[in-house]
Amino acid sequence: MSTNSTATPWITRAGESQVIHAFGDEIHIHLGARETGGRYTLFTDFTPPGGGPPPHVHHTEDEWFHVLEGQAAFLKDGVWEEVPAGSTVFMPKGCVHTFKNIGDVPLKQLITVVPAGIERYFARCGEEFAKAGGPDMAGILAISAEHDIVFV
Repeated sequence: MSTNSTATPWITRAGESQVIHAFGDEIHIHLGARETGGRYTLFTDFTPPGGGPPPHVHHTEDEWFHVLEGQAAFLKDGVWEEVPAGSTVFMPKGCVHTFKNIGDVPLKQLITVVPAGIERYFARCGEEFAKAGGPDMAGILAISAEHDIVFV
């Protein structure tokens, strides 16, 4: 989901990333569609112990993860595989996948999504999660469908 056709040089300084709280995670958006000309989104994701999204499919984006800290398990080809810090995982569009924090400390990952636009998805979901009484899950599913993300 690009918004610009050209990219320009950009610096996001430490502490200046947009921070979104959604799905129990804290998401720090470093670069998005605006900064990359729609090419990709780069963010750091902090997932609490036991956390992680339900299995899902991105029909528009490729996604890759670099585990910076903690212990993760990824669902890949229907099988869970544990990966330690320093590991990199690629999930192309169209594949069912997810991850979970299987450790006892927060999981910290640097995640890239191509093309850009997932930052808008997270921001909209973050608004739902910030509502008194929690998110309207029908609303989350509708937002997900608008962004070609399907939970399975």
